[in-house]
Amino acid sequence: MSSTRLYLYYRQGCHLCDDMWQHLEQIRADTAAFEVNLVDIDSTAELKTKYGLLIPVLEAGGKAICNYYLDPVALEQHLKRLSV
Repeated sequence: MSSTRLYLYYRQGCHLCDDMWQHLEQIRADTAAFEVNLVDIDSTAELKTKYGLLIPVLEAGGKAICNYYLDPVALEQHLKRLSV
């Protein structure tokens, strides 16, 4: 099981969120280098205020890796930093 935990902040019905999730699942299936926890920003007013129109946001350790679209280079760099 992977020890790297990523968080995908999303909203139901968001096509960008669906796209990022699908891309993450493809990469995860190939590498098994991370786990993704889905967090619906509409579940709390705080998340809705924090993320608003920035979604989807891929985050790890309280820091954003990318938003709107999956940035595979930024994800790879993040994973490499953790493995050093």
